Amino acid sequence: MSKTFIVAELSANHGHKIEVALASIRAAKEAGADAIKIQTYTADTLTINCNKPDFRLGKGLWEGETYYTLYQKAYTPWEWHQAIYDEARRQGLVCFSTPFDKTAVDFLEELGNPIIKIASFEITDVGFLEHAAKKGKPMVISTGIATPDDIELAIRTCKNAGNNDITLLKCTSSYPAPIETANLMTMVDMKQRYGVKVGLSDHTMGHDVAVAAVALGATMVEKHFIVDRSIGGPDAAFSMEKDEFDAMVKSIRNVEKALGEVFYPTDPSQIKGRELSRSLYVIKDVKAGDIVSEENIRSIRPGLGLHPRYLSEVIGKQFVKDCTMGDRFSLDIIK
Repeated sequence: MSKTFIVAELSANHGHKIEVALASIRAAKEAGADAIKIQTYTADTLTINCNKPDFRLGKGLWEGETYYTLYQKAYTPWEWHQAIYDEARRQGLVCFSTPFDKTAVDFLEELGNPIIKIASFEITDVGFLEHAAKKGKPMVISTGIATPDDIELAIRTCKNAGNNDITLLKCTSSYPAPIETANLMTMVDMKQRYGVKVGLSDHTMGHDVAVAAVALGATMVEKHFIVDRSIGGPDAAFSMEKDEFDAMVKSIRNVEKALGEVFYPTDPSQIKGRELSRSLYVIKDVKAGDIVSEENIRSIRPGLGLHPRYLSEVIGKQFVKDCTMGDRFSLDIIK
């Protein structure tokens, strides 16, 4: 099978220190990531600075924040982007981003951004999606808050813009997400239903869900990555540190090896352990002229004698030569 594309999502896990962002890239490389992903927005491109109830977050990880104050804490400064992309390239990692508006898409184009990730909360913004798709880059779309109609519209929008390179990511938009909400069979259904590549954007704790997704056909796995959870931040609680990410990568690569390819051996002589199967053997001494019966031949191990499927056919035949217990039974010793 093809190698799963494993993405370390940096998100807000830099504490607004560029040296932390760059150190995270190096740590992600050491942990086995294929790519580092950032997010490109500002608080002003996502929302407005308003304290009305509509703009305040409810209970949960970010309780007490407004959208604006949360995004101020979480955004990655645009002036860092060039340094981040350059460091990723030095480390041999793919670097790409999630833009959240048209200006971010255009800015990323100047950096040579190779993949465009669409967050699930933007999947309904058709004008933005069309603008992004027209750049001709692979489109990776999270589906966390999407209905089937939303997904169909997003795919249609990309294709109408001339972009058919689409990967849908199964995503549960909870932070962290309870493992029982992963519903990975939805990912399998999306591949069949929409005829596109599929993967996982995972917010659960641990790596069980990510590894299971690979076993079910994910071509991409995205996990939040942090160099050290003690630095804190909006996403720290459900992000993986280096050792945890490394363990996930190793498990995924082992699963890939186990999945292998479709292979049915056709030459019995080339099948390891085939000799331990059953076959027909003489189990007591017989003389020429004796009648073949279940008293003198049996299907036993090893598998070096005649195939057991012949047993019913040879019962009642005559031995044409003397045989002793343990001789292989064959068609040339009967008539």
